[in-house]
Amino acid sequence: MRQLLHKHLHPLATRHPSLMNVATATADLLRSMAIKPYTPRQRSAELALRGSYHSVHAVRCQLYKEKGAGQRPTIVVGGFVPDATEALEFQRPLLRRHGSIYYLNFPRNGFSQELFCAQLSDLIADLDRQGRRPVLLGVSFGAGLLVQYLRQASEEIHGMLRGLMLISPVLCTDDLVRPAGVRNGGVRMLESNLRKILLVDPTDQDGLHKQVERARRCFYALFEAGADNRPLSGRHLAIRRRIFGVLEHTSALGGYQRVLALRDFVTPHGGPSVFDGPTLLLSAEDEASILVPGSPTLHLLQSPDTIRHLFPNGTARVVSSPDPADPVLHASLIFHQHCYNPRLEHWLERLHRQPLWAAV
Repeated sequence: MRQLLHKHLHPLATRHPSLMNVATATADLLRSMAIKPYTPRQRSAELALRGSYHSVHAVRCQLYKEKGAGQRPTIVVGGFVPDATEALEFQRPLLRRHGSIYYLNFPRNGFSQELFCAQLSDLIADLDRQGRRPVLLGVSFGAGLLVQYLRQASEEIHGMLRGLMLISPVLCTDDLVRPAGVRNGGVRMLESNLRKILLVDPTDQDGLHKQVERARRCFYALFEAGADNRPLSGRHLAIRRRIFGVLEHTSALGGYQRVLALRDFVTPHGGPSVFDGPTLLLSAEDEASILVPGSPTLHLLQSPDTIRHLFPNGTARVVSSPDPADPVLHASLIFHQHCYNPRLEHWLERLHRQPLWAAV
């Protein structure tokens, strides 16, 4: 099928770029009609922090809602890029069948993990008042944010949740940056950039801008590498434009503060369980293309005992491709949706049938 699409779409895009521009604009329009800004009726946790920030709007996430057919909502938190609203473009129909989707997009000019947690708590409580228990879904860095959130969240919040999905989780800095002096396996482009950002003096504005600009170019290159030799539909091109827009308009301080949040993540070695409810942990077959050798999260995903300790009702699965020449890469939900979606759908169907089976 992929070869067939490439055979017909690639020549069309080459000969008639205006048609692809129209397709891209149409995909953007349909998305904007479906995904709307959302504000919880009560925001007590967020408002309690208003006095802690010089400009709360610089560090406040943007919250969006996409209406679904069912009563079982999903809350989505994306990685460094793209925004949550783009990360699951090809999973939206699947999630909408179960309920509305809520997206937390990171701010462009800053980031506060404390305020992120407050906004997430307000949203979960808002849905609870509507009689709905959401599933939390985190991708890459977003999965790490959710794990940190659940480590400190109250039992009351845990009781308001239906389940947890972690896709290609990045749970600590050591997943992406090896200790100083360790070089086995080769220095990755992303690792090199993150190491330099972590070492930069935040008062050195020129140095900070330089290092974040290097990281920005790295993310451009990672997306283009994933898109290489693939037929890109209008939806793919629309996502590409939005991803590049996020990269272009995220300030050096915004990127730096997200990296600082990653630095503060707790390495997943032990301690109390993170979440006792149903949990799905999906890793790609080629996580090593992003995660460094010795990654604690890779070790966790390969250790059933550790998974049972941190996620007593957790299920870990590796997402692989039927094409050996096209392995599934880290968080490749855009280009390998045909590999991820059956896993997600199967788990969600089982999860949402549980109350019925319990009643029977």
